[in-house]
Amino acid sequence: MSVTETGLRDELLATAIAMGEAGLNVGTSGNASVRWNKRILITPSGIAATACTAADMAELDSSGTSRGPLAPSSEWQLHRDIYAAFPQAGAIVHAHAPFATALACQRRGIPAFHYMIARFGGTDVRCAPYATFGTQALSDRVVDALTGRSACLLSNHGMVVYGRDLAHALAQAIEFETLCEQYWRTLQLGEPVLLSAAEMADVIERFRWYGRPRADARS
Repeated sequence: MSVTETGLRDELLATAIAMGEAGLNVGTSGNASVRWNKRILITPSGIAATACTAADMAELDSSGTSRGPLAPSSEWQLHRDIYAAFPQAGAIVHAHAPFATALACQRRGIPAFHYMIARFGGTDVRCAPYATFGTQALSDRVVDALTGRSACLLSNHGMVVYGRDLAHALAQAIEFETLCEQYWRTLQLGEPVLLSAAEMADVIERFRWYGRPRADARS
């Protein structure tokens, strides 16, 4: 086992544990994965992260063939297909976070109620149509909902977020759940006033350089 693989296994386990600590998941719900060479390392099926070791993280190839002592997450197809569709995805977090799930159970996407929606790639965050968990149908619908985005809701299910690496994906998932909570709370007062297309276009343009180092920055 290479040092790189060892490090990724440790980080994947730590991410899965952190998801629970952040309130994104409870018990055995949710899953996470990371690219490794031309393969995927993914959390195992039906076992709480706190009961796992790094060696329990399953390894998958593009056909879905797995190696390791435990079966991969039942959502392995979803992870595999997101990586195939979006080369920029380096890690994926799927969670049953409370506010994201509440909105997903209303089969409700999130409109431009706050400018930080642009953080996830566009003027809204879509909600993928319902399909049974662990199926190719769900995977196909999630990939469609993620087109041009880095997050989506899954009807009657939860959320999916991808990032450039595990730390980024986890941070994005926490930020997305915060936006879901804000939207949920706003709806208690009525429908929010939405930003216009022009206002969101300006925000999206600004996000092209947001958080990036200056070109003339010195090390």
